[in-house]
Amino acid sequence: MAAVLAVDGERTSGQDIRTQNVTACSAVANIVKSSLGPTGLDKMLVDQIGDVTISNDGATILRKLDVQHPAAKVLVELSQHQDDEVGDGTTSVVILAAELLRRGNELVKRKIHPTSVISGYRVAVREACNYIRDQLAVPIDTLGKDALMNVARTSMSSKILAAESDFFADFVVRGALRVKTTNVNGGVSVPIKQINVLRAIGKGARDSIFVEGYALNCTVASTAMPRGMQKAKIAFLDFNVGKAKLPLGVSIELKDPKELAAVHAREAELLKERITKIVASGANVVLTTKGMDDLAVKYFVEHGVIGIRRCKKDDLRRIAKACGGKLILTMADLEGAESFDASNLGEAESVSQEPVGDNELTVIRGCKVSSAASMILRGPNTYVLDEMDRSVHDSLCAVKRVLESGSIVPGGGAVEVGLSMYLENFARTLGSREQLAIAEFSSALLVIPKTLAVNAALDATDLTAKLCTLHRAAQESAEKKSYQHYGLDLFEGKPRDNVAAGVLEPAMGKIKCIQFATEAAMSILRIDDLIKLTPKADPKGPHDHEDDYE
Repeated sequence: MAAVLAVDGERTSGQDIRTQNVTACSAVANIVKSSLGPTGLDKMLVDQIGDVTISNDGATILRKLDVQHPAAKVLVELSQHQDDEVGDGTTSVVILAAELLRRGNELVKRKIHPTSVISGYRVAVREACNYIRDQLAVPIDTLGKDALMNVARTSMSSKILAAESDFFADFVVRGALRVKTTNVNGGVSVPIKQINVLRAIGKGARDSIFVEGYALNCTVASTAMPRGMQKAKIAFLDFNVGKAKLPLGVSIELKDPKELAAVHAREAELLKERITKIVASGANVVLTTKGMDDLAVKYFVEHGVIGIRRCKKDDLRRIAKACGGKLILTMADLEGAESFDASNLGEAESVSQEPVGDNELTVIRGCKVSSAASMILRGPNTYVLDEMDRSVHDSLCAVKRVLESGSIVPGGGAVEVGLSMYLENFARTLGSREQLAIAEFSSALLVIPKTLAVNAALDATDLTAKLCTLHRAAQESAEKKSYQHYGLDLFEGKPRDNVAAGVLEPAMGKIKCIQFATEAAMSILRIDDLIKLTPKADPKGPHDHEDDYE
C-alpha cells in the first residue's frame, strides 16, 4: 500500500513492498537463468556508446546492466561478491537467491512471520554446509592429479572455451601449480595475480601460448639496446627517467643566453648522475611506469642496459615481489641527496624480448623469490578474447579454491539434490515453525538441476525425480552410498556418477554460493517498508535563466 508521508516522498509497506522486491529479483534472475550450465546460452550487451559485450558469465552480465530497483541491486552486488570470493558460480548464486526469496515470500503470504522464515533459513544453511563438508566433499588427495584438470574443465564447460577445455585446462593447472606456495604451517596459497593473462588478436584459440615467466606487453625503449639479458638485476622505478623539469608555477629569469646553455647542461648532468647511480648499483635492466626520454635512452645504451618504459604499475609490483625487489618512488634520501641502494634490485635468470603474432613481448624468467607464469591468448577479435580471458580467470579461481581447501564436490546438480533430500528429512524432525521454512529451502535448491535440464532441452521434472530417488537411496542405505555422487549428464540426458565422469567443482565454492544466496534472500525478506524521497531540482546556477524553471 502506497501512502503519502509528511516528508516529501512516498512510502510503500507491508506485502506490497515484498511482492515488488520478489518481482524485481526474479526479473534479474530470469535474465541469467538461460546462461547456466554447459548448454547455457550467451547474452549480447550493448552500452550507451555502442560497446558490445558477449558473455554468459553471470557477474559480467549483471555488472553491465543498469539496474535501478534497490532490491535487484542486492543481487547484482551478490554476484559480484561471489566473483570476488570464489570466482565461479556467479549465475547459480543469483538464481538460488531469487528462488529462496520467492518461496520465503509465499510463506509470508500464508501468515508465517518473516522472522520465523529467516530463522528456518538460517538453520537450513548451517545444516547444508555441514552436510557438504561431512558427507559430499571428496578430498582431492584421493582422486589423483587428474582431479585438478577435471575441475578446470568443468569450469570451462559452460564458457566459450568448452571445445578447447583440455588444451586450456592444462594451461590453468600448470599456472596454478607454478605460483602455488606453502607456508610454515602447511597452509597453501595460490596468488593467481602472479599469472599474467595477455591477449593478442590473430590466429585461433589453440595457438595460445603458456610462458613459464612473467610476460609484459612492453618492449625495449631503443633497438640499440640488448634484446635479452642473462642473470638480470632489475630496477623498478615509478618516476620519469628524463631531464629534471621545474615544478608548475616555478620559473627562472635569465639575462644572459649563455646562462641558459649552462642550465640545460646541468639538467643533462643531473640525469647522467642519476642513471650512473642506478647502473653502479648493479642494475642491467630498468623498468619504469613513466617515460624515458631520448637522452636517458642514450645513456642506458652506452652502459648496455635494457630500459623498458610505460609498464603498468600493477605488473611492476607483482614482478618486484616475485624477484625480491622494491618499486622505488624517488631516489631522494633523508639527507636531501639522491642515491640508489642495490637492495632495491630484483633478480631473475633472464629478461628477453620475444615475438608473439605481429607484436613483441618482454618475458622475465626465473624470478628469485617466487615463480610467475603468463598466458598469451589468441583469438579472432576483442569480443572473443574478452570472453576467453573471463573463462580462464574463472577456471583459475576454481583451481585455486580446490588447492587451498583440498576438497571437491560432484557437479551437475548432485550437491543441490543431495542437500534437498537431506533437508527434507531433517525438516520432519523439527516441531517448530522453522520446519516449513526448511522444507521450502530444500525445494528451492532443486531450481539448479531443473534449470540445467531446461537449458539442455531435457525433461526437467523426469530427470530431477530420478536424481532425487538415487540420492534418497544413498542416504537411507549404506550399500548405495555411491549414489550421492550422481548428477546430471546433460548430453546423454540421464543421471551418472559425476565424480567418476570428472565433473567436479570446489567444495568451498558450493558452500559460499549457498551461504551468500541465503544471506541475500534473508536481507531482502526482512524489508517491510520502502520510503522513497522525491528528488529535488538543482538550485539555479549563476548563468541559469528564469524561464529554465517552471
